[in-house]
Amino acid sequence: MTTDRRKLKRDYKEQRPSLGVFQIRNLVSGKIFVASSLNLAAAQNRHRFQLEHGSHPSRRLQKDWTEHGPNAFVFEILDEVHPGEHDQDRDRSADLAFAEEFWLAQLEPYGDKGYNEPPISSRERLARIVRNTSPSKK
Repeated sequence: MTTDRRKLKRDYKEQRPSLGVFQIRNLVSGKIFVASSLNLAAAQNRHRFQLEHGSHPSRRLQKDWTEHGPNAFVFEILDEVHPGEHDQDRDRSADLAFAEEFWLAQLEPYGDKGYNEPPISSRERLARIVRNTSPSKK
């Protein structure tokens, strides 16, 4: 292997994936699905794969994808979270969660406007946990 190939390989391995928030937009209806990831390219590939194979967690998005086809949808990056020069190794999960919450609040991709599930309150979340962990009555 030449020195140039070794350098290219090393550079590729050291490359950090871009992280951020993206949307899948239905060009027919205008509905959107908003998500975030620590690796935007991998997340977009995963969502596309799930949609193409009929296994996306959002049943409404899957239904529209199946009905209209992949050419009726675009994947768009809404926000990229860039680490600063001095915090390359810092965990960016909190920054990413904040960015996703921001875009969900701005775009409100729920109901007729989108494919995301509306947020639930902490009280409802706890009630669901209790329901799912309670022993069933026979």
